[in-house]
Order: sequence, then structure tokens, then C-alpha cells
Amino acid sequence: MVDYFKRSMKELTEEVTWPTWAELQKTTVVVIAGSVFLACLIALMDFIWVNVLGVLY
Repeated sequence: MVDYFKRSMKELTEEVTWPTWAELQKTTVVVIAGSVFLACLIALMDFIWVNVLGVLY
């Protein structure tokens, strides 16, 4: 078990390639923009659906 943790720490500190701060900021902006876009799209679809059902019923 101790060996597992030692190997895990070595992998995380020496072998993993971490993103730069600039890459992290860019991908965060992409995720936020995509989330906002999808939220707006779902809200629009819901608004249209409610109005269509309102007309039918």
C-alpha cells in the first residue's frame, strides 16, 4: 500500500503534464461559454414548448 502511494506521488509530480495557466483559463472560458449557450438553448426550447402547449390546450 505504501508503495502504491509512493508511485502515485511520483507519477503526479514527475510524469504528468499539467496545463499552463493560460491553457487553463482558455478552457475554462470555453466551458463557461458552452454552458451558458446550452442553458439559453434549453430555456428557449422550454419557452417555445410552453407556448405551443398553451395554444393547443
